[in-house]
Amino acid sequence: MSSANDLFAVGNPATPLAERLRPGNIAEVIGQRHLLGPGKPLAVAFASGKPHSMILWGPPGVGKTTLARLMADAFNAEFIALSAVLSGVKDIRDAIAQAEATLAQSGRHTILFVDEVHRFNKGQQDAFLPFVEKGLVTFIGATTENPSFEVNSALLSRATVYVLEALSADELSALLDRALPTAMPGISLNAAAREAVIAYADGDGRRLLNLVEQLAVAAQEAGRRDIDHDFVETAITRSLRRFDKGGEAFYDQISALHKSVRGSDPDAALYWFCRMLDGGADPLYVGRRMIRMASEDIGLADPRALQLTLDSVATYERLGTPEGELALAQAVIYLACAAKSNAVYVAYGAARAFIAEDGSRPVPLHLRNAPTKLMKNLGYGKDYRYAHDEADAYAAGETYLPAGMAPPDWYRPTDRGLEARIAERLAELRNRDAKARSGDDGEC
Repeated sequence: MSSANDLFAVGNPATPLAERLRPGNIAEVIGQRHLLGPGKPLAVAFASGKPHSMILWGPPGVGKTTLARLMADAFNAEFIALSAVLSGVKDIRDAIAQAEATLAQSGRHTILFVDEVHRFNKGQQDAFLPFVEKGLVTFIGATTENPSFEVNSALLSRATVYVLEALSADELSALLDRALPTAMPGISLNAAAREAVIAYADGDGRRLLNLVEQLAVAAQEAGRRDIDHDFVETAITRSLRRFDKGGEAFYDQISALHKSVRGSDPDAALYWFCRMLDGGADPLYVGRRMIRMASEDIGLADPRALQLTLDSVATYERLGTPEGELALAQAVIYLACAAKSNAVYVAYGAARAFIAEDGSRPVPLHLRNAPTKLMKNLGYGKDYRYAHDEADAYAAGETYLPAGMAPPDWYRPTDRGLEARIAERLAELRNRDAKARSGDDGEC
């Protein structure tokens, strides 16, 4: 005879639902059709039978680990997994030794998977290079951060970067359909409950499966067979509600923080900063975004903003949570209160756009270096005026742009903060240029 609890059996609690439902082949993978669909890059890689080193870049819970495991199965390779959070150089050496032993004993190749590879420092990342180059291991790194900034260029040049995307609502719905019979047999979710679970998951498949497990336990304790929206709201932990209340996306909160800083509202900026920390956002990720704000929205109106923000991130790296968070909060408030200017941001964008469309103009001869006699004979460096030998260390009337290029006037300092003084200085120098070029040195 069945007991009431049998109706709500959730399987072996020692095995997470995400592990029980891990796909056995790429056809079972939900999402990433731009990589796994017919003729797409990873589908072709699987079909080729030839593994290659790669970086899988994408948000949490989109299948990076699953894809690495499936590759090992598809290529009949040994699979060694390291976590950059928990591993050091010794673990890397042990993994390489294991790969060498496997190759010697069975002839099998090894796929070395490194989760959160961006957390390894330069020395740790460099430790992989000789073994990747020799072909002893196929390196697969997983990262949630932009590999252009977080992965060594030498390692990056030896790996193909594949960008994974957050799961769509339809894909999360399909994953939910797969999970429910295993996690909650005999229990149904109404439409509003499904929408709430999918919204809370916010594109993260692993998070969705964790939520299903929470609901299964809550349903068992409450003796519920039908789950509605209110039950989901009650069952899901408070921290999840705070982090993404009402289905707000993670990047919406970063946007709100950025706009609050730009709008010079320290209280609003502090609110969004604390909201993100309270919901589990990585403080260093928020710190990196703040560094961007210091350059994009403040710039030379207050150059101290960038240095203070860099210092706050370094302080957090040294102290960690919770002590280091106060330094980040200090920077948030400073950024919000600082004078604002996007003049550097606008000038940089204009210069990049111009160069992208313009031809390759030669460097003027007087600006070229002349380390050899031949170069000197060709006129390199001729008539160059060394600014430090001129009055006020400024060579009035000198030109530094390519011949025939009109002054573009990209950088236009504002009248706010230090930029007001910069604007005055530039106006004075341009006036001296004009006088020098007209032959009027301004003296009687």
